Amino acid sequence: MEIEGVLLAGRTLEPIEGRVVIEGDEIAAVEETSTAPSKIVLPALVNAHTHVGDSIAKEAGAGLDLDELVAPPDGLKHRLLRAASHEELVRAMARTIRFMRASGTGAFGEFREGGVEGVRAIGEALEERDVAATILGRGSIAAMEAADGYGASGARDGDFDAARRATRKTGKLFAIHAGERDDADIDAALDLDPDFAVHMVYARERHLDRIERQGTPVAVCPRSNLVTGVGLPPIDALAERTTLALGTDNAMLDSPSMFREMEFTAKLTDLSAREVLAMATANGADTLGLNCGVLEAGREARVLVLDGDSDNLAGARDPVRAVVRRAGVGDVERVLLPGPEGR
Repeated sequence: MEIEGVLLAGRTLEPIEGRVVIEGDEIAAVEETSTAPSKIVLPALVNAHTHVGDSIAKEAGAGLDLDELVAPPDGLKHRLLRAASHEELVRAMARTIRFMRASGTGAFGEFREGGVEGVRAIGEALEERDVAATILGRGSIAAMEAADGYGASGARDGDFDAARRATRKTGKLFAIHAGERDDADIDAALDLDPDFAVHMVYARERHLDRIERQGTPVAVCPRSNLVTGVGLPPIDALAERTTLALGTDNAMLDSPSMFREMEFTAKLTDLSAREVLAMATANGADTLGLNCGVLEAGREARVLVLDGDSDNLAGARDPVRAVVRRAGVGDVERVLLPGPEGR
């Protein structure tokens, strides 16, 4: 299979006219050649941090603060998750995953509540879906063993030393929320040497130094942070210090659209469009341990094709900037992913 258009290729995301050659599930070649530049071809987006189970209660909890909304064990989301049937949960997650695919997301990272049963539920939601998922179980070591790793709620919520030791022994990922409410839990989270941390809204200079020194990637979710009223992370400063990925966080509070997250981040910060797009592609894939997020030979063929001649994108002088600040689900022409849904 060959896809032609303006390619946002390699880690630099340099726009070139050319084609992507796909053989099986892999990108075989990225070739520069003259072509009609009516399509914008880029890596499928990577949503580095989600809670898709919260799809059972979209837009619930208006006016509640962060603890009332999501703090374990009795925040609103946890009560609603406990009240939902297995079938309701699977159905809601499957619909959210379907929307993520339709809006250009080819892979995501999920902090999955509900222990082993929660991991099993998202496995069912992913059946016959070709979106890749890095699932981080929560609540027990057994959930971690059933998943791709462990996603800790935060160092203030419990002792995660045993979970960290277990993930290290198995070679799986360990990630943790940190610095979302205040800075009190950041050092304790970093003491666990996580594979990545989420949020870091309240990261101070000394925390930034430590993140850089430890080489800890961070996934930021600025729209969610704004909705929950906790403030906004120091995105520019974090981007200078570490691998910075982008996520949409809680599906109860925000649409899991990476287009919306990129636009918001670009207009909020001094980062270039290429830096923001890298957060939503290569950096997310690197953080989640996935072999996608870059248009280059040898990568898994997770590719997003936009209609560069749509009413929204036609006439754009800078395709990278157009993707980050302007594109939306209506501009998606195709999402090409390996798996049962086909191409």
